[in-house]
Amino acid sequence: MNILVLGSGGREHSIVWKLSRSRKVNRVYTGPGNAGTAALGINLPLDPGDFEAVKKAVIDNAINMVIVGPEAPLVDGIHDFFTADESIRHIPLIGPDRSAARLEGSKDFAKSFLTRHNIPTAAFKSFDISTLAEVPGFLQTLTPPYVIKADGLAAGKGVLIIDDVLTAEQEVREILNGKFGKAGNKVVVEQFLKGVELSVFIVSDGNTYKLLPEAKDYKRIGRGDTGLNTGGMGAVSPVPFADRTFMNKVITSIIEPTVKGLKDDGIVYKGFIFFGLINVDGNPYVIEYNARLGDPESEVILPRIKSDFLDLLEGIAQGNLEEKELETDERFFTTVMIASGGYPGHYEKGMKISGLDETKDCVIFHAGTKLTGDQVVTSGGRVLAVTSWGNTMQEALEGSYRNIPLISFDNMYFREDIGFDLKNY
Repeated sequence: MNILVLGSGGREHSIVWKLSRSRKVNRVYTGPGNAGTAALGINLPLDPGDFEAVKKAVIDNAINMVIVGPEAPLVDGIHDFFTADESIRHIPLIGPDRSAARLEGSKDFAKSFLTRHNIPTAAFKSFDISTLAEVPGFLQTLTPPYVIKADGLAAGKGVLIIDDVLTAEQEVREILNGKFGKAGNKVVVEQFLKGVELSVFIVSDGNTYKLLPEAKDYKRIGRGDTGLNTGGMGAVSPVPFADRTFMNKVITSIIEPTVKGLKDDGIVYKGFIFFGLINVDGNPYVIEYNARLGDPESEVILPRIKSDFLDLLEGIAQGNLEEKELETDERFFTTVMIASGGYPGHYEKGMKISGLDETKDCVIFHAGTKLTGDQVVTSGGRVLAVTSWGNTMQEALEGSYRNIPLISFDNMYFREDIGFDLKNY
């Protein structure tokens, strides 16, 4: 099979890396890809949001399956575009249609879905410009800090956690007045939940599902989860506190009601569902849904899948997922992200990267790189994810941290404490 993966980050490199190990795969194309995906297949100069260009690439390169990495094309309806076009509707596209992708594309839709199907989540209320005057009264019913969410996709900037009630009121007002554009036409205000977060993933064919390995990522830029939010500075899988008892709660109170709820609502969901969860005193609550795999979680969960990943994707496409095998590696996998200095604020691009060939007993996933001639250079804030493995979390982390000093580019930065909060479990 010829496969096209849409996207350019560490998630997409890890998908391409996994698919390249399948005997069923002939060639993997990535659009637009990065320096890492270029080493495993062919990069195409594609914008995943340009559906006509994606269609042309699919036809020109005899593509047999398309996998959508990022959320924006799914929310914008790339699945619907494929099914509506006679020339490409026979080609499976892995990712939900526009209706199903609302789980990620609209915080208001997701929270209403959770409430309607009695799935544990924080107390909330949604507001638009016509109900702005009701915001202060609702905030008074909550205990600080307050969680403020723009309804739509806001490039990772649409979730705010605020301690002061007057500041929270002001933020809601600014969002509804256009701070995040159309993404802020509605705002969700919700109760803050205190606990430890984790990410749980399934694949679904619209009827049944398979549970993928779980992971915990680290979003803050600084040691001890301090500083600004990022796209993710590292991840660990498995998650030590996600034992059988806890995961049974996740399955029975969250995953199964979600799958059933989608069917009851007449939504055929074919693709990945990412459950952003929080463990509150041993009980899981849903913080958010995503309609795709996570990043940097993909860089630890995909290496843990021992069976053929393409089999699962074919199960999604063919509707026979329950017949497919999913075998996982029980060892620990960790990834540590190397970022450009200054990220998530201003940072330089085009820095030459050296030492990639000197690492061993790890996998380097490219998140923000490109090729300038034969030279790999930085092209993003998060640059490389160094994934290692071991019989314990500490052993895996030692592998990642042992290899990072072998890699070099100007002003590189990484967190030195990934997994710090899990060592007592």
